[in-house]
Parts: sequence; C-alpha cells; structure tokens
Amino acid sequence: MSDGDNEFFDRLVDWDRLESDLESKLGPVDEFEVERHLGGQSNETLFVTWGDRELVLRRPPGETADTAHDVLREYTVMEALQETSVRVPTTVLPVEDEDVIGSEFYLMEREAGVVIRDEEPTQFAKPHRCEAIGHELIDTLTESHTVDYEAIGLDEFGSPAGFTQRQVDRWESQYEWAFEVTEDDRPVPHIDEVTAWLQANVPEEHPHTLVHGDYKLDNVMFASGTPEITAVLDWELSTLGDPFTDLGWFLTFWPETRAETDIFGSPGGREFQLAEGYLSRDELVEYYESQTGYAFRNERFYRALAIYKIGALSEMFYRRYLEGNADNETYPRMEERTVTLVNWACRIVNGEELA
Repeated sequence: MSDGDNEFFDRLVDWDRLESDLESKLGPVDEFEVERHLGGQSNETLFVTWGDRELVLRRPPGETADTAHDVLREYTVMEALQETSVRVPTTVLPVEDEDVIGSEFYLMEREAGVVIRDEEPTQFAKPHRCEAIGHELIDTLTESHTVDYEAIGLDEFGSPAGFTQRQVDRWESQYEWAFEVTEDDRPVPHIDEVTAWLQANVPEEHPHTLVHGDYKLDNVMFASGTPEITAVLDWELSTLGDPFTDLGWFLTFWPETRAETDIFGSPGGREFQLAEGYLSRDELVEYYESQTGYAFRNERFYRALAIYKIGALSEMFYRRYLEGNADNETYPRMEERTVTLVNWACRIVNGEELA
C-alpha cells in the first residue's frame, strides 16, 4: 500500500483497542492480523485473523459513524436470517461502542468461495454450469422474497406500503441534488421525460417482502468448483418493500447484448454472460414466477426504475468530482455514463426495448 493508503487504513481501525475488545469477548489468542479488502465502494470490509478463526469486520467508511451507512442494521437482518433458508454469512457479534475503532462495527465469519466479478471462473465456463448459475441466483433470491419476516422478528424492519412510490421520489430528489452543480456543466436529455413516466406508472400493488436492495451476480458467493451459492453478501440496503425492485435491479445487471456490457464496463458489464448457457432475462423471469408464485407485471417500470437509480448514483458521483470531493478515477466518466443510462431508461419507457 502507498503511504496514503496506510494512513487511511490506520484511521479505519485502532489495532490495540480492537485487540483488547475482541480479547474480552472472544478470548485471548496468539495470532491477530487485520487486512483491508479493497473491493466495493460502500461500507468498509476488513479481514481479521483471530487465532484460528477467519473473520470479516464491517464498518462505515470514513473516520466516524456519522454517515448513512448503518452497519448494525446490516447485522440485524443477517442475524435474524441465521436459522432460515436464506443463505447469509454466520454472524459473530455487533459492537456499538464507537470508542473501539471510531465507529460501530460487527463481525461475521469469513466465507470461503468464489465471487464472480470481472471474469468467469474457469470451472464455471461450461453451458450446463452457466445455466445452473441463473437458476441458483433466482432460487436464492426467492428464498429472500418468501421468508416469513414477521416470524423472525423483522416486522419493524421497514414500511412496505408505499415503498415503490418512495423509491421514485427519493431518486428524483437525488438527481435534483446532483443537478445543482452538474446542470451547468452539461445537460442530461430525457431526464424529465423518464421521471414523469415513472411517477405516472408506479404500480399500485405489490407483494410485501424482505428486499435485499443490491442483489446481483457479484454480491453472492459460490462454492469453489460448483455453481452453488453459499452466501448472499452486502445487506446494507435491505428493508421491507417491493420484491420486484430487487428483480428489476438484478435483471438490469444481466446483459443480453454487447451494447449493454459496454454501458457498465467492468464489473457491471460482463461479456462472458453472453456465452452459450446463460439464461435470457425472459427465462429468468419465468423461473422466478414459477418459484415464488408472483406474477412479475410492470417489468418495463421496474427495469426503467433500476436504470434511473443507477443514473442518479452516477450523477451524484459526477457532482462530487466537479466539486473536487472525490479522487475515484471512474468519477469523470460519469459525465457520459449518466446520459447513456438515462437514454437507455428512455428507450425502455417508450417501448423501444423489451424490459
């Protein structure tokens, strides 16, 4: 790591205090190591070796917990799901005392397996295994959408009534915040058209289920050597709401054309998923309906909403870049990416592309 990386890492964790705290809760050990996982752009993930145990520490980004990243909420949902069919990592303990490392955090067992990001693992590159990946992803999503959340104490975890309308309102406001700075730099054509269509077409009814919030291929872990999902990761956006927002999000990151892979680049766009064996979006939807018993109506709305949300995130990143508040090398690319995404959403709402 560079000196800057080391300095940032030291701000993320006070080694002595963490060791003392874990010793009081997990017992003394001879070996203690901490390593920062560099993947992801949200909550920080640290790998902790505690004796013969391999653990994962999740904490908010930055120096304090004064952010919107509520890691203990993530712990709450995974802890509640421990004895269900939903595949989540094994939780260890939550720590509310911010004095230990400067923020709240929690620990879970580190899972062994494969996360598919930029490249397809060689052992999965066979048509029958590619097909199995699609079925496994839908089976796992189904488990989340059919779990009895009241029975496991998550009945106060969110407000599913009105959830979808709140999603449209929230992301419209995120665009408005970003445009305070970015609209002077360049326009985003069709954004008003897409926003108006979404506002006018919010489904009046939907099932009330647990929602993951960021369900996609690179947020699950497969067993080594077999397309079996062992754990669903990154539950920080989970809540009670509309399961079709999860499905629409998942389908948006499931490319069917080279043009779609080009929009996201890596890891969002994966050309290997265009190979023989990978299920089409229609096949995934059909399988989801057969497994859940839900009829996925209004697919055009949910696909457009997902792209609209990604576009809003892109535009928010671009504002931060223009203000000099971010040094992420991908942020300058958001100047064009937001426009591309909103154009894509516009084609969908106008019926020019099947959703």
